[in-house]
Formats: sequence, structure tokens, C-alpha cells
Amino acid sequence: MEIVSPPTSTSPKPEGERRGLLLIHTGHGKGKSTAAFGLALRAHGRGKPVKIYQFMKVPSARFGEHRVFEQLGVPIEGLGDGFSWKSKDLERSAQLARDGWARAEATIRAGEHFLVVLDEVTYPLRYGWLPLEPVLQALRERPPHVHVVLTGRDAPQELIALADTVTEMTLVKHHHQAGVPAQRGIED
Repeated sequence: MEIVSPPTSTSPKPEGERRGLLLIHTGHGKGKSTAAFGLALRAHGRGKPVKIYQFMKVPSARFGEHRVFEQLGVPIEGLGDGFSWKSKDLERSAQLARDGWARAEATIRAGEHFLVVLDEVTYPLRYGWLPLEPVLQALRERPPHVHVVLTGRDAPQELIALADTVTEMTLVKHHHQAGVPAQRGIED
């Protein structure tokens, strides 16, 4: 390990206006949704209204995030029927994504929420279930105070170009590669 000196000066403070940001968590590493949920908790902790949409989770999902957000009074809504390899009808899955996007878009445009999370939205975009241009248009036209965070692998370049902040989670090592199964409270 290389030892480095700690920073001794601060970075220059930005002088621009505060406004709603478009953030993307993408890449093949673990932590994209977790990072978005952390932002949701931070915003909720500041008394800001938050809405979470999960494009690939079923409405009846009871993962850890659903349980805690329910306890905190943060609305989280599953819009799908599970990942594509679990779907019995991919056209139905696509229609659920389109219907879900209509709800998410209405929430973004209404401007009543400080933060809107579009968890795993890159999958229906990449599968062609959602056309990209209407999503880009809604994000461009959102009220100026609304923050939106999108998650999922392989974010389209057009989204990346539009975003204010993009973080790519890189897979370095994953316990599944060593044969360790998913852990309750870590993956779900």
C-alpha cells in the first residue's frame, strides 16, 4: 500500500445556482441501487419528499429496502414482473415497463418530489421496451428543482451526456464468483 499525505487545502467552492440534478449509477459492479437508496435516505432525512420506482421488481416485493422505506413512509413502487430471465411473457414485461414509465414521468413532471429514483430503468431502455427519446425529453423538461437518479447497467450514452453526475460501478471482485450465494440483507 502506498502512503499519501492528506489534503491540506480545500477545493474551490462552486458559485453556480443550486438546481435539480440528474444522476446516474451504472456499470457492472455492485452498489448502483444501494447508492440511489442512500441518496433517498439522505433526502428523506432532510425532510424532502422522495418517490422510488423500481422497474424490474414486482409490486408485491418485500426486499429489505421495501421494508425500511415503508417504515419511514417513503413510497417505493415495483413496476415490473422480475428480471427478464424470470418472465413468462416478455411482451407483458415490456408493457409493464411502459405503464410504469408513464407513472414515473407524471411524478417527475408534477414537481412535487425533491428526488425521484428510477431504479433499474436502464434495462427496459436497453431491451427496447421503453423508447429513449421520451425519457430524455421528460428529464430535460423536468421542473428545475427536481433531482432524478437512474440506475442500471449499460446506461445509454445519450443519458450519460445529459446527466450532471455519472458514477460507473466497476466490478473488481464479487462473492458470486467464489460460489457464495446471495445474502439476505445484502442482495435483497
